[in-house]
Amino acid sequence: MDFSVKKLASGAGVFFTRAVQFTEEKLGQAEKTELDAHFENLLSRADSTKNWTEKILRQTEVLLQPNPSARIEEFLYEKLDRKIPSRITNGELLGQYMVDAASEFGPGTSYGSTLIKVGEAQRRLGAADRDFIQSSMINFLTPLRNFLEGDWKTILRERRLLENRRLDLDASKTRLKKAKAAEAKAAAEQELRVAQTEFDRQAEVTRLLLEGISSTHINHLRCLHEFVEAQATYYAQCYQYTVDLQKLLGRFPGAFVGETNTQVPPSGVSPSAATIPVVPAVVGPCNPSAPSMTFTEVSPPSTGTRKARVLYDYDAADSSELELLADELITVYSLPGMDSDWLMGEKGNKKGKVPVTYLELLN
Repeated sequence: MDFSVKKLASGAGVFFTRAVQFTEEKLGQAEKTELDAHFENLLSRADSTKNWTEKILRQTEVLLQPNPSARIEEFLYEKLDRKIPSRITNGELLGQYMVDAASEFGPGTSYGSTLIKVGEAQRRLGAADRDFIQSSMINFLTPLRNFLEGDWKTILRERRLLENRRLDLDASKTRLKKAKAAEAKAAAEQELRVAQTEFDRQAEVTRLLLEGISSTHINHLRCLHEFVEAQATYYAQCYQYTVDLQKLLGRFPGAFVGETNTQVPPSGVSPSAATIPVVPAVVGPCNPSAPSMTFTEVSPPSTGTRKARVLYDYDAADSSELELLADELITVYSLPGMDSDWLMGEKGNKKGKVPVTYLELLN
């Protein structure tokens, strides 16, 4: 019991001494041991790494999961060390609704069969989204979080210990200055040597940890590359799924005939197929009754002929159209009064109409 009381009193005395030293430094009544410029740069670099890692982590979480309630739920599961329940993506849910609607409207109807095709594509898009989120969580967010909850906390603990050692050192310097008697000076000098040794040892430990931030940057750089790769794969999948869907819908030219008074699109292509962009573009809301959309990137020439490369296979709907194979080169030109979504195409001795959106115009 006596030992515990003495230890408690000793700890309280050390805390009081540090508090007095800290206060006097703030008031300008005591000197403060300054760290060298290199050490200060290491501290600043570490703080910057921690701050930006937190911001990147939080914003990536928002990107992957925009729903704040879902993010809080995932955070709680993670803190409780429990497996996060599998959650259906918005794309998968939309696809399921479309397929269910098709069952009620009749899968044999044009609307119903199209709902099924679009719904299945939405499911694939949703699955790609889920794969991207999982990959990013494992390969990008987890390393960032491990740094903040592991290495950074170790650095922070050692920095606090270094600050305490510095306060002890400066308090010893102050006591040495105030000592008058020879015996008091000798005791103060001995105390100062011990404090200096402990400070130097702690400074070295902290410096090594701070220099390890360079390794952290290298690790985060590798994770960043993996994140970009996952993102590129995800967007490539999404683009391919939507292009395939547009091509699939384009093979049913009579899909809208007989069910509504909607304007019938040009023979051989549905409204959705006529909107396949040659390059990524922002497409507005679907409006079947609106005029066909055109893209400045592939505007047909008013006069003369041009070469064009075929982007996708195209099956001619009738004898007035020209069948196309991906990557082949054809000659195209426009005729007076011709729909702007179409061009006349020639290859060999064959001639016929071709949809502009299936072409990349050259020269």
